[in-house]
Amino acid sequence: MTTSEVENTLQRISLHPGVMGWLVINNQGEPIKSSMDIPTTQLYASEFAPLAHFAHSAVRDMDPQNELRFIRVRTNKMEFMVAPDNEYLLIVIQKVTSHDKDVISNE
Repeated sequence: MTTSEVENTLQRISLHPGVMGWLVINNQGEPIKSSMDIPTTQLYASEFAPLAHFAHSAVRDMDPQNELRFIRVRTNKMEFMVAPDNEYLLIVIQKVTSHDKDVISNE
């Protein structure tokens, strides 16, 4: 993927309704790029890098031939979507809308 394709993808993500922000971190948990302020970026990077590492290890421990593809964490107010890659993690934070809450409560 070229740099302009990555930039276009991040821009599309930013424009999606409910998206509060996104960040890209390396495998050491260091922020590479973010749409949020520095303290918020550092907070999310420090919390989700270990979570992604743990989830990756858990999947491999259960089945060494398998691979972690996506992590989704949902709270009452927000949803965190983590897409791991070989070198980077993409983390997207979005608001949970009232429609989303209705769908969950009906399940």
